[in-house]
Amino acid sequence: MTFTIATWNINSVRLRMPLVERFLQEQAPDILCLQETKCPDDQFPSAPLRKLGYEHIAIHGQKGYHGVATIAKRPLEIVEKRRFCEIEDSRHLSVRFSAGGRLLMLHNFYVPAGGDEPNVEINPKFRHKLGFVSEMHAIRAEHDDASGSILVGDLNIAPLEHDVWSHKQLLNVVSHTPVETTSFEAMREASGWVDLMRLNIPYEQKIYTWWSYRAKDWELSNRGRRLDHVWSSPNLVPQFTGYDILREARGWERPSDHVPVIAKFDFE
Repeated sequence: MTFTIATWNINSVRLRMPLVERFLQEQAPDILCLQETKCPDDQFPSAPLRKLGYEHIAIHGQKGYHGVATIAKRPLEIVEKRRFCEIEDSRHLSVRFSAGGRLLMLHNFYVPAGGDEPNVEINPKFRHKLGFVSEMHAIRAEHDDASGSILVGDLNIAPLEHDVWSHKQLLNVVSHTPVETTSFEAMREASGWVDLMRLNIPYEQKIYTWWSYRAKDWELSNRGRRLDHVWSSPNLVPQFTGYDILREARGWERPSDHVPVIAKFDFE
């Protein structure tokens, strides 16, 4: 049986609720992880989600900024809403659920974007981003015979050369600078995570999940970046069967600049 987990930076869940409903009706993932919900917990639009069969909703939100939410067709146990860099931003939510005979931990992340200037001396947002990634070392891919871990979200870094439309032109652009990509990959590997989206994908193949609002014609220019990620503990790799990037969602009415990524697992 195919089990699917989707991740999507929705860029305001209340503003784009019609898009969320359309996505759930058309794709029906078992779990959907949203980022940048920009919504306090008591104003989260739960009713239309429950109407579509997503009865289990975990939220870590705040007014006007950031925010993550994980919604599911099956029971979720909220495990943690971690604070990073001693800042109260709502950027992390972990839940536990059962699938495939295992108890799985699912981390939903929204990493800081980092501002425009890749210099920690003059840009505190960039310093915050690097500090946040450093603290992610504590989020490990814990697993044993009866458990496993998955991490998804808008991680706001395109780590590999072909995760951006032009490696050379973006080397000094926040999200693809060497200090970001090096620390990001070192953190992922040290914490035991497997980058599922790059499994069995030729290195030179471009992968994008984000296209800027600034482009007059995003589809024609196709200047994308892979900012959204799906990782797992090594023991779940045999159950991973692939993923879809719903590129067409970038062309929906009043879209997010990110599109959904749907990871597929062979769980009973």
